[in-house]
Amino acid sequence: MPRRLLAIAALAALTASPALRAQGESQPAAAAFDKLKALAGDWIDVDGALGMKGKVAVTYRVTGGGSSVIETLFAGLPHEMVTVYHKDGRHVVLTHYCAAGNQPRMRASTTDGRMLAFDFDGGANLDPSTDSHMHAGRIEFVDADHVRATWIGWDKGKPSEHSPVFNLERRKA
Repeated sequence: MPRRLLAIAALAALTASPALRAQGESQPAAAAFDKLKALAGDWIDVDGALGMKGKVAVTYRVTGGGSSVIETLFAGLPHEMVTVYHKDGRHVVLTHYCAAGNQPRMRASTTDGRMLAFDFDGGANLDPSTDSHMHAGRIEFVDADHVRATWIGWDKGKPSEHSPVFNLERRKA
């Protein structure tokens, strides 16, 4: 009987190991995604980098039963843009729906708790060797009410001059 119990325990450990390992690998992504979800609400353009100094320029909304975060820039304006963030296994990924009509995808390469750094991971309606698009980005969680977003534009296969930095402050209720 003890051998049979030992065999069952060993089988259970072997079966559970991949699931436990995957859970451990996804913890940084889960923590980073929780930081994104905590951004829910309206954010003010602090220094005018978005052309809306002192006004709400960005809104974050959690949707899909908590599985996605939608970031809306310039809501209701002709150049409104949306970025959708979600987890993909042990990564946080995004798709940016640009006013330029392209949809670059990015995957987080850094999730250290204070920052998420994203790198280009394909896209739709663009050729990265020739077309202008957002190619990389970084979201810094300065504190609970301040965020700095840095985006790297790309044109003709290399970094472009269009690399905006947004300093945002949570709108107080």
